Amino acid sequence: MAKVGVCLSGCGFKDGAEIHESVLTLLALDEAGAEIVCMAPDIPQVRVINHLTGKVEAEKRNVLVESARIARGDIRDVKTVKASELDALIFPGGFGAATNLSDFGSKGTEATVNADVKRLVHEMLAERKPIGAICIAPAMLVAAVRDRGVEVTIGTDRGTAQALEAMGAKHVDRPVDDVHVDEKNRIVTTPAYMLGPGPRDVHRGISKLVDRVLAMLPVKV
Repeated sequence: MAKVGVCLSGCGFKDGAEIHESVLTLLALDEAGAEIVCMAPDIPQVRVINHLTGKVEAEKRNVLVESARIARGDIRDVKTVKASELDALIFPGGFGAATNLSDFGSKGTEATVNADVKRLVHEMLAERKPIGAICIAPAMLVAAVRDRGVEVTIGTDRGTAQALEAMGAKHVDRPVDDVHVDEKNRIVTTPAYMLGPGPRDVHRGISKLVDRVLAMLPVKV
């Protein structure tokens, strides 16, 4: 049974992990018979958004605690997870990937990545284990490995694509129901809600991403 990490960034697309993308990822992995290891950094959220009004709230929230809502409490601090425990790693999108896992949302091409997330990404790449990134999460991934010339898609948004290319990545346009596979670096990406418009469309791309990630794993006998 494949053991796949799913790194969350909170709960809610404006300030954490995109819930549809996260749940569809978990569903696709479960349907494929994978063992899922949910994780998130144990850090304060950069900001808290009222998803009804869209306004910034003064309250404080924790990324790991909020991510536990999606994981139904079965979640680990990413600091405790090593690549040697996993066969693959997937990052759902949501603006938390650009604010909590990284600061791409505020710093753009000068973005940095949470130290524990960056360490795990580099371990996975060093062990040649596949990584999937959904929606805006490829921007975080590119910021973590800007020296590797990775290939990714975030859909067709030119501004974001140009920022990724300025960080050393190659961007490839893809529709919502498709993926791009970087065979050299073993990275699979899909646009999801960077394009939308709804769960049915996003589901197709995420299911393909999960299938391609799992297809990269060695056959266990």
